[in-house]
Amino acid sequence: MKTGAHYLVAAGGTGGHMVPAHAVARELERRGARVSLITDARGARLPGLFGGNDRHIIDAASIGRNPLKWPGAMWKIAKGRRQAAGILRDDPPAAVIGFGGYPVLPAMIEAAKAGIPTLIHEQNAVLGRVNRVLQGRVDAIATSFVQTSRLSAADKADFTGNPVRGDVAALARSDFPLFDDVMPLRVLVLGGSLGATVLSEVVPRGLAALPEPLRQRLQVMQQAREEDIADLAAAYRDSGIPADLSTYMEDVPAALARAHLFIGRAGASTIAELTAAGRPAILVPLPIATDDHQAANTAEMVAAGGAVMLRQDKFTPEALAAQIAAMVAKPETLANAAARAKSVGRPDAAIRVADMAERLAGFISRAQESET
Repeated sequence: MKTGAHYLVAAGGTGGHMVPAHAVARELERRGARVSLITDARGARLPGLFGGNDRHIIDAASIGRNPLKWPGAMWKIAKGRRQAAGILRDDPPAAVIGFGGYPVLPAMIEAAKAGIPTLIHEQNAVLGRVNRVLQGRVDAIATSFVQTSRLSAADKADFTGNPVRGDVAALARSDFPLFDDVMPLRVLVLGGSLGATVLSEVVPRGLAALPEPLRQRLQVMQQAREEDIADLAAAYRDSGIPADLSTYMEDVPAALARAHLFIGRAGASTIAELTAAGRPAILVPLPIATDDHQAANTAEMVAAGGAVMLRQDKFTPEALAAQIAAMVAKPETLANAAARAKSVGRPDAAIRVADMAERLAGFISRAQESET
């Protein structure tokens, strides 16, 4: 539906919040809408997102555990609310859509106060702190998982999945890369937007421990922290495993398209991309993630048979090598895991969230939405 409406998207400054926000923005624009963004300074710096959109940077802060920092945080939040109120007044949107992160709080509070329709999207299987505060104030909630913990306003919630970029969603229409007893095994290793030291320490040693015939077939693409790159390169060089290493992977969709096996963290966007593309995975949840939400994120994919979850304290070179050997023992085992991963994917999540936004804004009814 071509609406010509204006939507305001609010998202915090991490890729986990900004990428699904970007995906929904592009879907709304495809329908003829205009989209602007409220974020913080970190969000504005993320490359490849919201190019060409009006951007508003506001003040935001978290209320941490240190009481000495509370006055400063409250002052920033109050300032952010004043900034958000001005943005809403100067360019009123048909609806405001929040994707988590601290800049979302002042934007959504002011939108609700002004009577503007409000929608929040939760990426994780555990409702985030900001969304917990907002769930009683907003009009609707989109969830990425059928089961979402800490959700008390379930009557407002619709399951949509977690929006992924269009080039990732397109992988849902592609077959799993051919893999047999002689072809290279292409392994993709990601540890979130900045890499993870534990992956740099364990993965090369685990791959080196594989039987020689399999080790000789490995092709690795790995993202790592800048301070880990030199040691990581030396480890792969010593084991004779070809590896393409980088501190920032610009084209994740292309890497996913080639990969037979993923090893890495279990952030919400990672799970959404793996299941949309249909890629089997060995997942190592971040142990310090709030409410252990990364472990919760793995549950559906693991239950479907598309992934194995290893807690970080059990993530050893020996355990990794044993798991990989089991997954690739027969070519059909890996392909079957890929199909099971895809069975829980939601490549149309951006469409579903955009439908919710249009319905809130009065441009689409539930009957119309059910036909899309």
